[in-house]
Amino acid sequence: MNALNLCDIKALDMKLSQAASPVIVTHMKPDGDAMGSSIAMYHILKLYGKACKIAISDRFPSNLEFIADTISSDDLIIYEENPQRAASALSSSDLIICLDFNAFHRTDKLEDALTASSAEKVLIDHHLSPDTEQFSLIFSETEISSASELLYHILLQLPPIGEDAARIPAEAATALMTGMTTDTNNFANSVYPSTLMMASSLLAVGVDRNMILQNIYNSFGECRMRLMGHILKDLMRITPDGVAYIILDSRTQKEYNVSEGDTEGFVNLPLSIKKVVMSLLLKEDGDRVRVSIRSKKGISANRCARTYFNGGGHENAAGGRLYIGKEIESIADAEAYIEKYTHIFMSEENEN
Repeated sequence: MNALNLCDIKALDMKLSQAASPVIVTHMKPDGDAMGSSIAMYHILKLYGKACKIAISDRFPSNLEFIADTISSDDLIIYEENPQRAASALSSSDLIICLDFNAFHRTDKLEDALTASSAEKVLIDHHLSPDTEQFSLIFSETEISSASELLYHILLQLPPIGEDAARIPAEAATALMTGMTTDTNNFANSVYPSTLMMASSLLAVGVDRNMILQNIYNSFGECRMRLMGHILKDLMRITPDGVAYIILDSRTQKEYNVSEGDTEGFVNLPLSIKKVVMSLLLKEDGDRVRVSIRSKKGISANRCARTYFNGGGHENAAGGRLYIGKEIESIADAEAYIEKYTHIFMSEENEN
């Protein structure tokens, strides 16, 4: 990663010190990195003596309860459960810390309140192309595993921590390790020297990695395992171009009682097949279809997401969406859409 700008660090320290009502915000459908970085920031603000809130668009996966349980339930506001309280928190805040997203629209239901708020907005993120007009202070680094890792390196420069990882509150350290572990798929991708340095330092100060792994990967319900079998046997398709895709319509999600987070990691499964170079997981979600894309080195998941799926992300891990009634008329049309546009995409990739 690039060296942090010390002037920006000083500016962040001043903003944290002076804030009267800080709020932490992350992206819609929050994953381990989103929740890990947010919860870690919450505990750091406590070091600054600040009462703060975390506002999220919708509920997080149940396997992240173990880090969420370290904060007061009254301090976690979920828009889909209490929209007025979430909007009020943002409108009355004087400092909003934005974690793990690069533009307001990534917060979905919080976008309007976030845009309307007069609070200063600080961005800490690892995605490409941040919307610089929306933030007053930006920490953006793409050559890094996760927002959690970027936050870790920032924290080491702040006066309350002072380059001593042992000063990071235990709850924050666990949340940071959780965020980094999930975004690297347990060190399988987007791992840099700085990532391993972070992991080593947090282990040295007592973070219980075994406990984290148990909660992340071994606490799902029976339905997830049965759904995985159904996906691999019946739903996975592989095109002649080496693109695997899985489509989960609403009926299948209901049949297997799919909860948020139950499909975590499924998009990576086809990449273990030698001939597969890119994998897509599509989930019907109301009037849209959420798309996750993963690829092997040399194939740009980010370009595929940006060009054909209204999204973006990292070179080998990206996401997007299709809108029902726009790109496709119904979920039944998703297969034809994928077959057509991934073929075009792979033809372009092979020409480059």
